[in-house]
Amino acid sequence: MVVESAVINNILSFGPVFFLLAARAFAMIQTAPLLSSESIPMAARFALAGFAAFAVMPTAEVFFAGGDAVNGSISYLGLDTANLRYETFSLRFVLLLIGEAIIGIIIGFYLTIIFATFSTAGQFFSLQMGFGASETFDPIGQIENPLIGQYFNLVSMLIFLTIGGFNQLFLGGFWRSVQTINIISLIDGRETVVSMLTSGLSRLFLDAMVISMPILGTLFLTSLATGLISKAAPQINILSEGFPISISVAFVLIFATLPFMVEAFSRVIESGFGSIQSLYTQIGRQITAGGSL
Repeated sequence: MVVESAVINNILSFGPVFFLLAARAFAMIQTAPLLSSESIPMAARFALAGFAAFAVMPTAEVFFAGGDAVNGSISYLGLDTANLRYETFSLRFVLLLIGEAIIGIIIGFYLTIIFATFSTAGQFFSLQMGFGASETFDPIGQIENPLIGQYFNLVSMLIFLTIGGFNQLFLGGFWRSVQTINIISLIDGRETVVSMLTSGLSRLFLDAMVISMPILGTLFLTSLATGLISKAAPQINILSEGFPISISVAFVLIFATLPFMVEAFSRVIESGFGSIQSLYTQIGRQITAGGSL
């Protein structure tokens, strides 16, 4: 009871800051890969956002305010929370909530772009291997996805968990964002943010092409070889066996190149977190202590 009372008192003492941080955390959870899945109850997302906001609130008080927490002079973006506490339904507080949500959406959306690389890589050669009509609902990507794209999504999910993706998401993504950027710095650095998002889209297709190129190129050579054999010896009618050959070759290549794909997937995910860290460095306040992403 003592601990619960202390937690509730801390939240009530800095209520506006808590709600602003919770808005950022909830927006990130709603757009981040895996956490945005419909299989996760909404109550669990609210609870996770509230816990994340409470965990980083001491850091937020130091960074946002520059005031004395004991005397209640904590301020957020120049607004005294002692006055803001009685204006939680005012227009400026609503605008601050929207700004915090935008920051969370940018973090989660960029990571979703990075994760879309793996699904796109599977889509590139699904048609060539004969699985173009095998689209089903992907619970991870929340889209209609070919079977190979779903398989790559599952592999990327396991790699994300293996490399401590959730630790990097909340410690390196959310916590560092609280320490470094707010809506004012985001507006000032909007060109850098737009550049990061557009470069992420470009890198999505580039990384997907690099991942799928060995299989895509081999399937192209397989189709070319079967076509030449069928042209040279029409009585063989090898084109009727084209789909089984393409499927067999593709599965053998996936099995043979899976260790290299795992390394490539890990590098793509880590580069995504690295890009977010670079954004914080360019538009936000420099961190004088603590680790990196």
